[in-house]
Amino acid sequence: MHAPDRAAAPVRRLGLTLALVSALAFGGSGVMAKPLIEAGLAPLQVAWLRAAGAALVLLPLAWRHRRLVRERPALLLGFGMLGVAGVQACYFAAIARIPVGVALLIEYLAPALVLGWVRFVQRRPVSREAAVGVVIAVAGLACVVELWAGLGFDALGVALALAAACCQVGYLVLSDHGSAGDHRPPPEPAGVIAYGLLVGALLLTVLARPWDMEWAVLGRYAAMDGFEVPGYVLAAWTVLVATVLAYLTGVLSIRRLSPQVAGVVACLEAVVATVLAWFLLGERLGAIQVLGGALVLTGALIAQRTTPLQAAAEPVARGGGGRRPKPAGRSGPAEPPGRGGPRAPLDAAGRAGSAGRTGPTDSPPGSGGS
Repeated sequence: MHAPDRAAAPVRRLGLTLALVSALAFGGSGVMAKPLIEAGLAPLQVAWLRAAGAALVLLPLAWRHRRLVRERPALLLGFGMLGVAGVQACYFAAIARIPVGVALLIEYLAPALVLGWVRFVQRRPVSREAAVGVVIAVAGLACVVELWAGLGFDALGVALALAAACCQVGYLVLSDHGSAGDHRPPPEPAGVIAYGLLVGALLLTVLARPWDMEWAVLGRYAAMDGFEVPGYVLAAWTVLVATVLAYLTGVLSIRRLSPQVAGVVACLEAVVATVLAWFLLGERLGAIQVLGGALVLTGALIAQRTTPLQAAAEPVARGGGGRRPKPAGRSGPAEPPGRGGPRAPLDAAGRAGSAGRTGPTDSPPGSGGS
């Protein structure tokens, strides 16, 4: 009777390994992008580099899933506009003014903001556990930004990070609304990612005007807390590792793990980003800020587990291990990549496994994120 469990164990281990690789890859996006911004590139230009480079690499994947253009145009546009262009532009603009870890932690408020939308805009009830998650996340944010000291970081940078989180929320709300009553088979998440990056790159092309970009920055060295790294290495890492590898391993991990488990692992993205920024960029956080970051992630995890997936007469956002009836015929993503993010990868039903990311989502993915 234990044979199926033994057979599934290697699959779970592989899924966990892939999820960890995805979190590590996503976590380095802001750390590798910030030196390029400080070397002379505008945040929008760095966001365009990331999206356009990844879209180019994933063109074969987009061609393979070209039917999505006909079947799911609204989903692809929503992911591209909000999950890619919106999250990336706001996240990279934020890290130009505030520490990478702080920006990403603020972006992890997205699950809590979704619950706020449900309660105060849609006027639907949420459970007590969901409300607790929101309160914990907001309290953690107050510690991260040192609110009692009159905001310890640049106010515009904090606002831009919040805007990145709101872009994730917008994508979540639009995609969840669009899935209501939809009995079509769920879209292939890898195809959604490929077309989302393509749409995002096209939109960012208009905003970033890459033909005016100082391309020479990629041929020079950028400073990273006392040592120098070639600009093209940072750009290549941002495209190939922090975007392409991060998304693909995230998708593959969720096919071997539940979205909930993958989402918990994806929260390591914020930890990785903070640690890397500490050692590579010299962005050190105080003890209260580290504690605040832990509270933000705890609240995000609770909110993520209780994010509503259906309309019902009972509380739509349940806490903890409460079981929810699964609606028939529902599909479509409930969360993007973070993700500093489009950071958060999509699961087999088109849903993202985490807040961040988003896409990133910087993440949001991804979260993203980020």
